[in-house]
Amino acid sequence: MKKNKIHNIKENGFKTPEGYFNSLENNIMSGLKLKELATKPGFNTPNNYFDALENNILDKVSEEKAPKVIQLFSRKNIIYASSIAAAILLLFNLSIFENKPSFDNLDNETVENYILNENIETYEIASLLSDDELTEENFLEFNFEEETVENYILDNIELEDLY
Repeated sequence: MKKNKIHNIKENGFKTPEGYFNSLENNIMSGLKLKELATKPGFNTPNNYFDALENNILDKVSEEKAPKVIQLFSRKNIIYASSIAAAILLLFNLSIFENKPSFDNLDNETVENYILNENIETYEIASLLSDDELTEENFLEFNFEEETVENYILDNIELEDLY
């Protein structure tokens, strides 16, 4: 508001609700009663409670409870480990691994095809044989049939090499 109009105000601007002063005394008295109730303690403690409180707390704190221990080697873990070890032991003791390959059950054709198709040189074959097996007597005693020799010459040797 402007200063020049302050002296012209005829009303104060504050209003009280209707019947406010009729119930004012009752409101003040009820507030005092609430205040009295608030000052009274609402809870009661047992007799000699605070005398024995310190001893009760110390007794509960000093009780040592055994910590919960989880065993590393429990019965369940030992059973799992032993069953895995037994399975591995059984796998290695099976007769599957004892079967060693032998040349007795191989067909001659299979061996010949392998030697021809794998480009094995004669030096590699000779390195597998001992000196006793490479003697000239072993080759002289073996009799070749004429038909086998002829088939070999016709299949493997060209005529230009013979001329």
